[in-house]
This record gives sequence, C-alpha cells and structure tokens, in this order.
Amino acid sequence: MTKINVSYLGMNLSSPIIVSSCGLTKSIDNLKEFESNGAGAVVLKSLFEEEIRHEVSNLVKFSGEFPYPETEDYIRAYVSDKSTNEYLELIKKAKSSMSIPVIASINCVTSHEWANYAKEIELAGADALELNIFILPTSKNQTAEEIENNYVKIVTSVAKKIKIPIAVKITQHLTNPIHTAYSMELSGAKAVVMFNRMFRPDIDIDNLLVSPGNIFSSPEEIQEIIKWIALTYANVDIDLCATTGIQNGKTAIKVMLAGANVVAISSILYKKGAPVIKEMNETINTWMNEKKFKNTQDFIGKLSYKNIPNPAAFERIQFMKHFSGIE
Repeated sequence: MTKINVSYLGMNLSSPIIVSSCGLTKSIDNLKEFESNGAGAVVLKSLFEEEIRHEVSNLVKFSGEFPYPETEDYIRAYVSDKSTNEYLELIKKAKSSMSIPVIASINCVTSHEWANYAKEIELAGADALELNIFILPTSKNQTAEEIENNYVKIVTSVAKKIKIPIAVKITQHLTNPIHTAYSMELSGAKAVVMFNRMFRPDIDIDNLLVSPGNIFSSPEEIQEIIKWIALTYANVDIDLCATTGIQNGKTAIKVMLAGANVVAISSILYKKGAPVIKEMNETINTWMNEKKFKNTQDFIGKLSYKNIPNPAAFERIQFMKHFSGIE
C-alpha cells in the first residue's frame, strides 16, 4: 500500500494536495469540507495590506477635516486592529475545528507592521505563515535589485519575530525567480510557493473601463510551473509548493516529479468543488502503485533539472531545436 503523505514546512501532511488562499478558505464550513475530502493542509484567505490601507484611505477621505491631529492616527489604528482581530478569530476557529495544519496568509507589499501581525498570527495558533509578496514595478526608476531587496527585507523582519515556519509566495515576473527563492531561503523562509496569480486587467471597449480579466488558472499554465519548479529544485535547499494550472491528479504528479513537495489548488475547487481533492489523491495513489513507488519521496524531484539525463530539456535552446522548423 502506498503512502501519499509528504513533508512540507517541517510538517507531515497526509496528502500533497493543499488548498490555496482564496475566498473559499475564509469559511469554516468550507475548510472542514476540504479536510473531509483529504486535503493535507489549508491556507486561509489572506489578510491584505492593500485592502486595509484602502479602507483607511476612504475613511480619511470622506471624514473631512479632523478637529484633532491624532484623529487620523486613531482611524488608521482602528481599521487595522479590526481587520487583524477578525483574521485572528478565523485562525482560532479553524484550529479548533480541524486536525490538519492551518497556514495563515498575509498579502503584503511593505515590511511596516507585518512583523508584529505575524507574531499575533503565531499566538493565535497558526501552524505556519505564507507571505504573499508582489511589488508591482510601476516606476522606471525602480530596479529589479531594489524590488528583490524589498522581498528580503519583509521576510527577514518577519522571520525574526516568529518561530513558526514561513513560506513565501512569489511571482514568476521576476528577473530571476531562482535567485529570489535562494534569497528567501537565506532570509529565513522554509518554503517558496511558485507562483502567485496576479490580478489580470482587461479593457471594456464599449464602456471605456478597465475590467477584471480571467481570474481562474488554465491547464496551459502548467508548463511554466513545471519549468521553474524543476530549475529551482536543482538550485535551492528549500521546500517548494507548486500552484497555478493544476487541474487534476496527473498535473499534480507532474509538478511533484519536477520537484514540488506539495501542490496548492483553488481554481479547480471553484469549478468542481471539494470532492476534486479526493479524486486527485486517488489518482496519485493509483499512479504510485502502478510505478511501484512506496512513498512520495521516491519520486519527488525525479525529473528535476539536476536529475534528468538531458537538463537542456528545460532550457530555451530546446524550443529552438524542436520547433524552429514549424511554419
């Protein structure tokens, strides 16, 4: 009998399938359903720095002139405390309702208060913390090095405050995602999540408005994830979580062969519901039996960049070699 349990962030998970941070993971009922269908862990809906700052800005904007200088500071503190207190309650309820690991999530763009919030999250009982970081380059004067240094600053400040393990969710839109993963390792992170799915704008030409694009991942995106997981696995000594484009058990197996310890899903849960987790676990288990793998460590990273006979298969030159003749 094969075992599909995996090690991630120093925790033993019963399944490599974890539920990614999304709107579904702010409901205790949903979380319990994910657990009953075999999820190895859940990542709670993120506490968003930008949402807190936006709410503060709106209150300040529409409150008019303040009679006292400290009034604005009070509003900022109130909104921030209200948001974080609600989040801490979600962590406590999740921990008391479930037996699988509960991973908290912070979506941040600065290192300002998040180190202190991270400590509160740890005290609330979270088993680990996922830092979802994306600093959008909007200025021609901001260099790639400056952006990566901000990642390091955020992770370093949080790692100094807490003892629970940290995973960092990064974007593929970096000059060198592998070096960023290595920098996260040196900064105190225990895992890197590849990759966060960013807001993709569209343009409504009839109403002349910027509108949301497709928010769900597509199966075609899996090739990029396979490539970067395989390359990163060969270069860093850190756990890897693959996310985006993972639609079934077969794609989960693919990214694990490339080097992922776990896979995080959300889009497919919106489309098919919690039972898809059970289906994915069964697919992985059946495949392992067919290939005579007794545990997941027998095949994780087996087809990574460093373990295959021809590593150039992951490099751009192969595209030119195989497809340059297509017209």
